Amino acid sequence: MSVGGYSVRENWRIVLLVVFVVLSTVALVPLGGGGSAAPANGTNANATSGVTNLQYGLELSGGTRVRAPLVGMTAEDVSVSDPGQAERQIAGELGVSLLDIEVRLVSQGTGTVEVFDPNVTDDEFAAGLQDAGYDVSVEAIRDGVTEQTRQDAVRTLERRINQGGLTGGTAYVSNSIGTGEGAFIVVEVPNADRDEVVDLIGERGQVQTVALFPQNGTYREVPLFTQQGLAGVQPIRQNEQGQPVVPVTLTDEAAQNFTNAMQNFGYLDPGNVGTCRYQTTPENPGYCLLTVVDGEVVYSAGIAPSLAESLQSGNFLRDPGYQTSATSQSEAQRLRLNLVAGALPTTLNIDQGTTFFLQPSQASEFKQFSVVTGVAAVLAVALMVFGRYRRKEVAIPMLVTAAAEVYILLGFASAIGLALDLSHIAGFIAVIGTGVDDLVIIADEILQRGEIKTGRVFRSRFRKAFWVIGAAAATTIIAMSPLAVLSLGDLQGFAIITIVGVLIGVLVTRPAYGDVLRNLILD
Repeated sequence: MSVGGYSVRENWRIVLLVVFVVLSTVALVPLGGGGSAAPANGTNANATSGVTNLQYGLELSGGTRVRAPLVGMTAEDVSVSDPGQAERQIAGELGVSLLDIEVRLVSQGTGTVEVFDPNVTDDEFAAGLQDAGYDVSVEAIRDGVTEQTRQDAVRTLERRINQGGLTGGTAYVSNSIGTGEGAFIVVEVPNADRDEVVDLIGERGQVQTVALFPQNGTYREVPLFTQQGLAGVQPIRQNEQGQPVVPVTLTDEAAQNFTNAMQNFGYLDPGNVGTCRYQTTPENPGYCLLTVVDGEVVYSAGIAPSLAESLQSGNFLRDPGYQTSATSQSEAQRLRLNLVAGALPTTLNIDQGTTFFLQPSQASEFKQFSVVTGVAAVLAVALMVFGRYRRKEVAIPMLVTAAAEVYILLGFASAIGLALDLSHIAGFIAVIGTGVDDLVIIADEILQRGEIKTGRVFRSRFRKAFWVIGAAAATTIIAMSPLAVLSLGDLQGFAIITIVGVLIGVLVTRPAYGDVLRNLILD
């Protein structure tokens, strides 16, 4: 098959290059004239104003980056068989809440124990474990939490950012060591100042519904359920008294526990319904249900007659709807956010971390300078190529091929929703340099070793050049792979762009340039 006198079979590499350029155009150009959609991977990015689908990260759009460790200590290789029982024992010995202890099984009979209370020292943690019957020394305890806890925190932070109105933000783990020590959680939110971000992520957000009731001449508090006991959270609305409430639906297990607690603790007795006086007389509050966020009571209320009737008749178990309240609209919004996003397993120690804020105006300047730097790199390469060969039939295809390589790489970045930062721009410039260097190797090998009269001679010289290029590409990929895998911040972005650029060059653009040269020289 031939098109315009050229065999598609012989020039399939050029056709492949054209296909990739077309696909990149589809990825880059907004359809319907609008801006691009938000990236599917939740990266911190803003689209340009309808010009392209490229996304820009913090350094090119402005915003806030918070880098902080999670509060906690970990004891590893602890002999444990029942995590639930172990958590209760250890929490009792340390005098902390069950929410501040996490026991995970790693293998049969062995697990890790984490404590999230910042007031517990290494010595106290070891002593508490020993008193609970676990043979753990102080030397076996390290600062930091487990990888599972870090990933749980990342997922919660991303939900909190997206639900909290700071769209386009992301959270990830930055850890160059591979252990809990030295691991940081990084939160990046474009177009948001430090106070907004810290206010959103600075608290743990652990919501509890607690029963407070008199028993044996004193008052007793019993936690009933947390966010884990919720099957659904509805939008905020106003109750009959005009107060903002957050309607929730309990899971079957939480609904059964709630019903049993209300019956056993006397909440459903006619004289105890609606008798909560926590706000007026906290020393003698009556029968109350408290909404507690991170240990602070944000709202208190008694059992409403309608809820008491539903609990007594059994209708509540069939439709376990429940309303948790707040004193103001803003507090209700924060409460709903915590209920929807869930609680962090532990708090971020922002004081021991770092905070970075970049004005959007300054980020815009960085973007302009990045474009200028890229253009300057292309012009410098063009001058070098023309000065070396002084043959436009060699130099022009070389520059066009190099430009196509960068264009395909931009299309790749747009397709996966990669948020471009300065590190990625550096990677693009490196790709331009290595790409043209490889094309020069091809041109030199083919043109500097005498006249070419047959396709067989051309293919032989091209293979020799391609082996050199392939070896150099393999070396580059091997050298960059650790930087791409490890969470090393900006170095990771540079490595990823460089590796992808090298692969595009070896698999697509270098072979296509070889076909272009063959057609020009042999014809």
